[in-house]
Parts: sequence; C-alpha cells; structure tokens
Amino acid sequence: MNWSPVRLLSLFVAVLLFTPAAFAATPKQQQELERLLTHYHQLRHFNGAALVADEKGVVFKKAYGSANFEWQVPNTVDTKFRIASISKQFTAMVILQLVAEGKLKLEDTLVTHLPDYRKDTGSRVTMAHLLNHTSGIPSYTSAPDFFEKHSRNPAKVADFVKASASGDLEFEPGSKFSYNNSGYFLLGAIIEKVTGKTYAQAVQERIFDKVGMKNSGYDVQATVLPKRASGYELKPEGYINAPYLDMTLPYAAGSLYSTVEDLYLWDRALHQDTLLPAALKQKMFTPGLSDYGFGWSIKKVKLDDGKTGVATVHHSGGINGFSSFILRVPERKQVVILFDNTSRGDKLQTLSAGLLSVLHGLTPRPSRPDIREHLSALLAKAPVAEAIARYRELKATKADAYDFSHGQLNSLGYQLLRAGRVTDAIEVFKLNVEMFPTDGNLYDSLGEAYLAHGDKALAKVNYRKAFELDPTNKNAADVLKKL
Repeated sequence: MNWSPVRLLSLFVAVLLFTPAAFAATPKQQQELERLLTHYHQLRHFNGAALVADEKGVVFKKAYGSANFEWQVPNTVDTKFRIASISKQFTAMVILQLVAEGKLKLEDTLVTHLPDYRKDTGSRVTMAHLLNHTSGIPSYTSAPDFFEKHSRNPAKVADFVKASASGDLEFEPGSKFSYNNSGYFLLGAIIEKVTGKTYAQAVQERIFDKVGMKNSGYDVQATVLPKRASGYELKPEGYINAPYLDMTLPYAAGSLYSTVEDLYLWDRALHQDTLLPAALKQKMFTPGLSDYGFGWSIKKVKLDDGKTGVATVHHSGGINGFSSFILRVPERKQVVILFDNTSRGDKLQTLSAGLLSVLHGLTPRPSRPDIREHLSALLAKAPVAEAIARYRELKATKADAYDFSHGQLNSLGYQLLRAGRVTDAIEVFKLNVEMFPTDGNLYDSLGEAYLAHGDKALAKVNYRKAFELDPTNKNAADVLKKL
C-alpha cells in the first residue's frame, strides 16, 4: 500500500464529459490527450478517470472502462475511487492547520499528544518526522504477515497504535527517509486527540466542506456509497476482484475516497491561502530527505522529449484494487489527476508525464505492451525454458515492441512464486538480474525465491548482493541477520 477479461473491454463505453468551448487548450492538444489515454486503455494499462487542467481551468476530463465489471457499469468523471496514499496530503493539511491555530507544534514529540505511547522512542519523534517519513518507526504495512494475517480485521485507533505502531526505532529520527504508513496513522490519532473529533470528521469539516468537495470522504465499507468504483487486479486469465481490505487499517495513511473533479478543486485551493497561511503552506512543499515534504514529493519530472524538466509536486497512491496519481506544476497551475480501479499504478506516473508533455507542446511517448503478459500466457502451456528463450528472442529482435523494464520480469517471478512454481520463479528472477545486474531489489527478489526453495546458501549470496548494491535495503539486512 504506497498506502482483468480482454473481450469485455470492447463493450465498455468511455464517457466523455466536457464542452470544447470551455477549454483553453487547442483542439489538437485535446485530441492528443484523448489519443494517449485511449491507447493506454486499449492496452489495459489504464481503466478509470482522468482530468487535465492548466491556469485557465479544465482542459480535458474523461472516464474509461468500467467501474464495476460484473454489471458492466461504466466509469464516469464523478465515479468515486479510493485514493490510497494521496490521503496523506489531507492528513498533513489538518496537522498544519492545527499548527496555525497554536494547538500543536511541528517540534512537539509523539508523547506530547499521545502520552500512552512508549516514551523511550516517542520522546524522540516529532510531528515533522512523522510528516516527512523520517521517524524511524516501523511501517506496519511492511510487516511480512500484515496482508495475510491482519488486513481483513477491523482495528480501533488506540488498539492499533499500541499493537502495531509502537515498535523499536529502525534508525535515529531525522537521519533517514523511509516511507512510512505508521507515521501517518499516528498523525490521524493525534488529530483526533487534539480536535476531539474523529479523523473523518476533521478532514470533512476542515477541508472537504470548505473546498466544496462534495464527493469525497472516508471510505467505510458498510456504507452504501453511490457511484463507488469496485477494485480489480489484472491476472493472466483476466480481471479478478481485488482482495478485501478493512478500511480502518489504512486510516489517515490511505482511507479516503474522491473523484477527479473533487481533486481538481483541491488543486485549485492549494493555489490560495484559504486553508492554510502561506508560510505554513510553504513548509508543506519544502523538500526534505529524498525530496519529500509534508505529504508531497517535490521533484523535477522529465517530459517525453527526454530533455525538458518541469518542477512538480506530486504523489501516488496504491491500495487493494486502486491506484491514483496527482501531478501538479504550481508555477503554471497545471495538474494531471489519474484514478484507476485495476491496480495499474505501475503505469500512472508514465502516463501523467505523457499528458503533461502534451500541455507543453511535446509529442507523448506511447505505452508498449507488457512483456510480462506475453510470457505469462506462454507459461500457461509451455515450460519456463521456452518462455526465457522467447524473452531473449524478442529482446534481440523487437526491443521497441514491448515494455522490457525490470519490473516486468520481477512481477512475473512473483506471480510464479505465489502460484507455487518456485523453481520457475527462480529462473525468471535469474534472468532479470542478468538483464539488470546493478538493481539491488532484483537480487532481493531472487534471494526470496531461493529462500522459498529452502536454499539458504544461495539466498544469502543474493541478499548480500542486494544489500551491497543498496545499503538502504532494510529487508535484505533483516533477512541476512535471521539467516
């Protein structure tokens, strides 16, 4: 948590909801935006809603595919999607509002507001550490058994903080960046303590009501919520329903829902000082370690000409069945908002850069079919050796025809691992480290496969290589200690 059948796609009607006369972009740019999004949709790389805007307002908005595959209900621009970790920027905003009101300080420690938190660690972690992921607190979603054993079980805030967010620190607060859902869960608990209201009420009253975001809120599974999208995953056999996740668990780190139109209102509000004084808003967008501010990444994005760099603030989100991305260019008041309900978070950042390229008068790069899907279909009827031979042949003869990035084989390897085809997974991971020998994460994956096979010696070799290439790889370090 940063917290799919092919034939059906031809039946889904993409709903176009804009009036050309209202837009500042040229007809050619609108056609280019439409063409790129349609291309991604046809490749099953995007299924959801998109909105693109500039300083004059909305340039393009359209929905693609289905909000519910069983009933073939089409997505619309007012379909409600779980936005996952984009929720963090709303949590950060409420915390900064409380700072502006003098109800807490960024220098306050955890135990100042959560006195039951263990004092030896909580007295060293500040609000700022929680906001910019430098607290050193273990992230509960990184626990090996979280999704298998805990993700379906509801939790009360106080109980969850005590049980899952009170472990030993992994590093000295402020010394490193490590993306952390526990930190934002704790910020939600602090909001409730300071305001005397639930996190959901605080966000609703302080942000959604003020901005006019009438189609946003805290997602409660039991609520009958009109126009809520269902979440799916794309497997070799087609789309399947995403695994259930109890929404008390993402909480202030990722439990909100919204629409692309509501998130556009949020973007416009951030250009003003109605929600937060300018000085504190500047803190939100001031990069810390790893260029992360308070609920936002602050980085230059390279456009599709391979040369143009644009200063942006952005954030992604991923939660069972849903992916989201917001990309803002504050200087030009440009924004790209993408919501997907088929778990295609691996494509949204590239797609957003392509859409932004169109706004800048550049030709976007088309997406390419996944080599993973091609090999997965082959592996359903052929041995792994044949699939590897096909990969090498296509890489040598049709390098531009498929996406051969490192994540393709890695995803395929984990697909095989989950299916119990451990020896086949090992061969795929071995091919991946051969293709990308400097990527430490790929050796980590190979080590995991060897461990699943019971070969501790080769697992050690690959985990050591993973740690050698990436000394920040905590998983590799932890497994090596256990081995």
